[in-house]
Amino acid sequence: MKPKRCYTIWFAQRTGSTLLYKALESTGVAGVPREWMNDLDPKVINIQQIQRIWGEGTTPNGVFGMKCSLNQVWIEILQKELQLPQGLSRPRIWESAFPECKHIYMTRRNKVRLAVSWWRAIVSGEWHRVHGEKPQQEDIIDNYNFNAINHLLVECNFREAAMEDFFSEEDIVPLTIVYEDFVQKYETTVRQVLDYLSIPAEEVDVAPPFFDQIADDVAESWVQRFRKERQAGWENLGW
Repeated sequence: MKPKRCYTIWFAQRTGSTLLYKALESTGVAGVPREWMNDLDPKVINIQQIQRIWGEGTTPNGVFGMKCSLNQVWIEILQKELQLPQGLSRPRIWESAFPECKHIYMTRRNKVRLAVSWWRAIVSGEWHRVHGEKPQQEDIIDNYNFNAINHLLVECNFREAAMEDFFSEEDIVPLTIVYEDFVQKYETTVRQVLDYLSIPAEEVDVAPPFFDQIADDVAESWVQRFRKERQAGWENLGW
């Protein structure tokens, strides 16, 4: 059975999407916005699996939530499995699977710090740090890699461009959540999202942040090193 209304959190890596999904899930009234599509093999997705996603991602009030990065393969599969006509825009196809869908777009202003954070997570294996846990002791300072960070800098911009292109097909104006603001105004942002989703939030409890920030001196040294190396030889420095 389809949920009554849906929302999708669109994200690139290291923009706070997991922090937001944990907060929304904690309310008990905003769906369970996990990466449901990533749990499926695109080669074998069928209507039964889509129905399972509806069930697992929906709270008793009929609200379904999901977070994901855009994948054209999913759009094609949804169109096929739902037997939708050719010529529909991608947002229309998405809404056929996830009705009354609202869109939340997560971004990060400083893309260099995003790319460095992404690379740090890859080399350390520490993608999130649960609140109160001790920082890992592994020394990763020598794992700096200019080419890897430069690649991730480009990739995050391409991912955001793809999502913005998706929105433009139907003139969608998503609710934009900026990472740098979110971490400073955590509960205010979560309640802003609830209001955007038309979920009464006056008596809803928002759990404290589930994760602590991971940025450290190592990450900052990589940011400054990359900033200088990437602009080496430039006549007019951008930063």
